[in-house]
Amino acid sequence: MASSRRRFLTSAVAMGGAAVLGGQATAWNRRAGTPAAPADSISPSELLARHETHHAPAARAAAPAAAGQDPRMPSAAEVRSWYTDRRNWGRWGDDDQKGAVNLITPEKTAAAAALVRNGRRVSMSRVFQPPQQFLRKSDRPGGSGAVVDYYGFIYHGQTITHIDALCHMWDVDGMWQGRDPDVELTTQGAAFGAIDAWSDGIITRGVLIDVPRHRGESHVTPGNPVQGWELEEAAEAQGVAVGPGDALLVYSGRERFLAAGGQYGGGDRPGLGVTCAKFIRDHDVSLLGWDMMDARPDPYGLAFPVHGVLFNYGVALLDNALLEPLADACAEEGRYEFLFLGLPLKVARGTGSPVNPLAVF
Repeated sequence: MASSRRRFLTSAVAMGGAAVLGGQATAWNRRAGTPAAPADSISPSELLARHETHHAPAARAAAPAAAGQDPRMPSAAEVRSWYTDRRNWGRWGDDDQKGAVNLITPEKTAAAAALVRNGRRVSMSRVFQPPQQFLRKSDRPGGSGAVVDYYGFIYHGQTITHIDALCHMWDVDGMWQGRDPDVELTTQGAAFGAIDAWSDGIITRGVLIDVPRHRGESHVTPGNPVQGWELEEAAEAQGVAVGPGDALLVYSGRERFLAAGGQYGGGDRPGLGVTCAKFIRDHDVSLLGWDMMDARPDPYGLAFPVHGVLFNYGVALLDNALLEPLADACAEEGRYEFLFLGLPLKVARGTGSPVNPLAVF
């Protein structure tokens, strides 16, 4: 087990986030050929200032032709600025490892708890079926017995409902706070931005945006990704506002897409477009939960169009959430806000954790 774990971690760190998740490296997200500066040699705020100076004369590239068909689509330079000029690095201190979860104050959690009226609970977790499961039964005196089991799985990907830790991804400037993944990630796990930074839980106000209902369709389709302005419009239509520290759940209809014969995996797929990142930053969201993740291909050539909110803004990501039951519950309850509970396992040096998030009405 130990040797297998070491082999896996060594290969994962060597490949980098884009390779592990099947993304393509671009001039924006590719790791530089030379190692980044040591973690203690430059602060996040200094790195941001240096980056702004470095890229001030950057090309004023227009949006790709396909994206430019909609006048609301930003230019490539604007997209770049969202993930460079508006980073949250240093916002809560240069050594902070909680990111936007800092926005969930005790007062925020108490206000969220007041949203519970009838106690209806809805799970947002998919059924967990580990690829490896071994059982061992043992006999006990008097005809009694017991059973234990072993689970073997990699929870990152497109199958298991899980929360990404802030160390999970990075770009050419580094992971969260500008830290160097070659320094912070070793065969022993993550030394910075690990999942146990959120060991007290992510308990806040949850807001669901039902995109298919807003569009009048059964599900989001390939080639028509969810856009940030749609989230604004849908929230207004639902009579709900997204505020600082909220957990934003974006329902896109993944189950219905699959039932209609669609395929959802690491290749081209429907999902959220990069303009949703601006919405997330504008509203100071603490967590993004989604059933469909980054839409692919991205017209700007980004490996992490929306996953970039993780290491740039410090926003926790709830991947592969099962949101259809929650969308149904919201429609039945006549409201799209609720108490959200996301309780990752307290895994030392972990890059994330499986989770069974709950909504309570």
